[in-house]
Amino acid sequence: MTEFIVRPMQPEDMDEILLVQAACYIGDIPESAISLHAKLNASPLSCFVATLNDELIAYLISLPWISSAPPALNAQVCEIPSQPDCLYLHDLSVHPYARGTGVASALIDCFFARCAQWQRRRTCLVAVQNSAPYWRRFGFQTVPLTPILQSKLASYPDEAEFLVREIWTQSS
Repeated sequence: MTEFIVRPMQPEDMDEILLVQAACYIGDIPESAISLHAKLNASPLSCFVATLNDELIAYLISLPWISSAPPALNAQVCEIPSQPDCLYLHDLSVHPYARGTGVASALIDCFFARCAQWQRRRTCLVAVQNSAPYWRRFGFQTVPLTPILQSKLASYPDEAEFLVREIWTQSS
């Protein structure tokens, strides 16, 4: 069994994050270090990395956001909306040699735990590189696109799909 460690993302992880991103995104223009730093700085409590033998093998970036208007890809500035209604999963990347180890599920578990801790009833993401079937296994579903969503998706590759997962919690 592979023994990896999941922990909060730190600014000093960025060089390794960029290496994982470069190994994962084929043909897409990857996000810049400035953009990724902006997201981490905006919401450090919702960004995670996984390491194996002190090497970063995967990361997950998420942000409290407005589900009707996801952030633009590769934005140089990231300001959390004043009244977010979801936890937006911006990016999950697992280095190809670490796939199949369970590290993606461990990071997604951290994401859903943060969502529950912050009492968010909705999560959303933009699926790229034909990853929508993968996300549907976690309960995400395609929703009809509004004009605002269509304009926000314009910064993503053509095959991008906006997905939502409603989370229903029991009242105490």
